[in-house]
Amino acid sequence: MPITVVGSIAFDAVKTPFGERDRMLGGAAVHFALAASMFDDVRIVGPIGSDFEEEHLAMLGRHGIDVGDVERLEGETFFWRGEYDWDMNSRTTHETRLGVFEGFAPKLSQTSRESDVLFLANIQPDLQLEVRRQLPQARFVALDSMDLWIDIEREALVEAISEVDCLILNDGELRQLTGHANLVGAAREILAWRSGAGRGPRIVVAKQGAYGAALFSDEGFFSLPAYPLESVVDPTGAGDTFAGGLVGYIAAHPDEALDDQLLRRAMAHATVLASFNVERFGTERLEHLASDEVVRRIGELQRMTAFSTAPAPLRR
Repeated sequence: MPITVVGSIAFDAVKTPFGERDRMLGGAAVHFALAASMFDDVRIVGPIGSDFEEEHLAMLGRHGIDVGDVERLEGETFFWRGEYDWDMNSRTTHETRLGVFEGFAPKLSQTSRESDVLFLANIQPDLQLEVRRQLPQARFVALDSMDLWIDIEREALVEAISEVDCLILNDGELRQLTGHANLVGAAREILAWRSGAGRGPRIVVAKQGAYGAALFSDEGFFSLPAYPLESVVDPTGAGDTFAGGLVGYIAAHPDEALDDQLLRRAMAHATVLASFNVERFGTERLEHLASDEVVRRIGELQRMTAFSTAPAPLRR
């Protein structure tokens, strides 16, 4: 079923130990949409400035991404400049220019409001809640956020979380949000926020960077390592690509129950898509990714993570 994503469309300048780019397409909504479009139609909502080239919109369109709700405003497109250390798990932000994103007020067409699946990328929590309430019929809604909003707008963020089905944060943010030092305890607390009427998150996903991701639900726990790569070129947007794979896979299976088996398959596809994202700078890899490449890597990941359950000859 169609997916609506609301979030940033940006230009990034990135330096890693393997090279650099002075200006490349990025933004949470873009990385998410390219990954999710592997599975279903995507409608992207976000602002761009007068400096945003038409070729980027055309590329998104070729991937089945509806850009009708991309709003062009006078000014500069959101811009971020950063540098990654050798371990690729830590980075330094050198410059952030919000540009037209600073006063972003999401405007959803009727078409976007009719989507069955919604992803609220990392934007101000009050805006996430406002958008969520414009799609009351959506069967699946997921939300991402960041440490800044946990610090300065925690109450608004908790209210937004209470209106979604799935919360996707990194492990540090989950601990920060709940005050739990233990990731399992943090996830279980968030699942307990669900109201008696069934409103609130029933799935919590912890992104763990180079170490993979973990999923918590009432049915239990599931974890996958990151797909092993000999070369990681640029991790920018990997988390949003992961979210696009997860949500996109769920959207593509509307007739299946949202149970443990579906979520495990969604996690596997999310993990694989994120692995492709980091092989090139920005969106370069996802723009040219073929479905047969994804299928092959899914098979490889399955073989890597399967093992025999034959009991060991324990001595005591």
